[in-house]
Amino acid sequence: MNAIAEVRYLPHAQFEQLEIRLDTEYGVMWHFMKPKLRPVFNLQLLAELRAFHGSIEQQAGMTWENGQESRINYLVLGSKVPGVYNLGGDLTLFRDAITKKDRERLMEYGRKCIDNMYPWSRNFDLPLTTVALVEGDALGGGFECALSASVLVAEESTRMGFPEVLFNLFPGMGAYSFLARKIGRRATEELISGGNLYTARQLYDMGVVDVLAPDGAGEAAVYSFIRKHSKAANGRRAIEMVRREIEPVTREELMRVVEIWADTALRLTERDLRMMDRIVRAQSKGTELEVIATNITPLQLAS
Repeated sequence: MNAIAEVRYLPHAQFEQLEIRLDTEYGVMWHFMKPKLRPVFNLQLLAELRAFHGSIEQQAGMTWENGQESRINYLVLGSKVPGVYNLGGDLTLFRDAITKKDRERLMEYGRKCIDNMYPWSRNFDLPLTTVALVEGDALGGGFECALSASVLVAEESTRMGFPEVLFNLFPGMGAYSFLARKIGRRATEELISGGNLYTARQLYDMGVVDVLAPDGAGEAAVYSFIRKHSKAANGRRAIEMVRREIEPVTREELMRVVEIWADTALRLTERDLRMMDRIVRAQSKGTELEVIATNITPLQLAS
């Protein structure tokens, strides 16, 4: 199947940092991030995601194409940035807020992230399934975003990880909550505190990635998953609901962690902030990411 040929573009979707299209045959709403300047969750991208998802909630998972009503069965979030899913939080904003001791600005950014992530993690309490399609590097908040989907599909050589420990912080928008439900507390803390990058193949073996795709076949893997899932979608979505009941991630929990994150960020030293600056430069260049994440260890930072 040629996935692109099956897709129709929505004429009413007017966003600067999102590209949206609809496959009416399978009821798949695709949306792809294309952030400006750096591939991170800037405030405009967060606002556009919330506005788009809010419209889906308001319409109870229904949409209209050429005057015909269609149900959204699968909502897929990917990226249009070559080689990158998302590199995480807006570190330039973080650094400015930390320098000015502006806790409320950090909290407000965290709230905007949770406003997006929490309903997404619950499938918006609608009969649809959220899918993260990772075809490039997902670091920090980008990895958290992927983890919060009901299904994480990733091409096998893509890399994911949490570099926050390298500048003496931690990922505060859901990493621990979502990972611990999947792989347990011990493995979660090892993954978060190590500051390492992992391939999707490694994360699949750990139980983090749900569907592993060959490189270049991410969209095909999503369709393969959808065809299998849709054969018993009623039962499978019930299982997704049961998962959320048995191991719930609440908005209150996520916001309590954001408070810890903001207070921790305000205690960063000048040395920590200089390392954050290095990560910002890496986010801009892309090519330095592996060097920073693999060659600088927490032990080196402490020395």
